[in-house]
Amino acid sequence: QVQLVESGGGVVQSGGSLRLSCAASGSWFSLVVMGWYRQAPGKQRELVADITDEGTPNYADSVKGRFIISRDKVKHTVSLQMNNLKPEDTGVYYCHTRTTREYWGRGTQVTVSS
Repeated sequence: QVQLVESGGGVVQSGGSLRLSCAASGSWFSLVVMGWYRQAPGKQRELVADITDEGTPNYADSVKGRFIISRDKVKHTVSLQMNNLKPEDTGVYYCHTRTTREYWGRGTQVTVSS
């Protein structure tokens, strides 16, 4: 079992920055991928960015050039640095990982005001 705990959400003005962090605890063989999804009101959950165990990042087109994902394999954490935030980035951000199955955090709210 893997538990994921997110931190770092909040309210920010358009153009501002926020940093999200997620810590994994429990037991696992390998956290194949760690990443972030988001869900805006009335919309489906979508991938924001993820990073493999080898450190290869993957970004949604909408955040490329603005967000940076990083991972600490020793501390079992994944972080998302979000820069130049836009109102359309507003949503609940969920930490995600995959081992032999998927795990999700409870989510943290990010609100970007115009």
